[in-house]
Amino acid sequence: MKLRAVAVVLLLGVAPVWAAEVSWPMEPMEPDLEDKPSLQRGAMLFANYCMGCHSLKFQRYERTADDLEIPHELFTENLIFTGAKIGELMQIAMPPESAKNWFGAPPPDLTMVAKVRNPEWLYNYLKTFYLDPERPFGVNNKVFPNVGMPNALHELQGVQKEGCIQVPKIAPNTEEECGQLVLEEGTGRYTPEEFDQAVEDIVNFLYYVAEPVRTERERLGIYVILFLIILYVFTRLLGREYEKEMH
Repeated sequence: MKLRAVAVVLLLGVAPVWAAEVSWPMEPMEPDLEDKPSLQRGAMLFANYCMGCHSLKFQRYERTADDLEIPHELFTENLIFTGAKIGELMQIAMPPESAKNWFGAPPPDLTMVAKVRNPEWLYNYLKTFYLDPERPFGVNNKVFPNVGMPNALHELQGVQKEGCIQVPKIAPNTEEECGQLVLEEGTGRYTPEEFDQAVEDIVNFLYYVAEPVRTERERLGIYVILFLIILYVFTRLLGREYEKEMH
């Protein structure tokens, strides 16, 4: 618990930047911790596309494998690339000093990112990278303008640029809106629908990692409420008996 508290403090240090008002129209996203296939796909995508730079250093590989119902041998062979053992924390091999030289600052740990930012923000953030030759990494972001990181999912999404699109107004007229995101068809490994699902899976996984006991806690909360209701009924009946004795 102490380590998780430290993580919250560290991440809150960047929260003022992330908490800036977003003018981009946000697409809704609701995580589903009961969807194990989604969580498994999210773990696979995170390990392959995000974990080269971002750690989950307050989460253990073994806990993740058990919660996501992935056999330990399969998890080790396909999702651990650092030579770490299944019982270790999900660290990365990149030295912080090298990361600072390459990126200007070490990439943040993402264990608690879904608590600092809500799933909807993360979902739209991962979807709205676009080419910007004026930025150091050649990309910018609509949800987090001037972000200091590359688009790790560009291979899956394809080439996305800022441009103008025709938007229907009063029929049969249309109007051109600029500053929108235009995806070059066929430039990514995934179709737009497949990419949306991939991003949803990653965010779903990060939502789980931020509080692995969330589902268990919510289930236990239902039992506690039912117990309190039953206790109230018996307490009320007992109170009536006491009132009869007193009068």
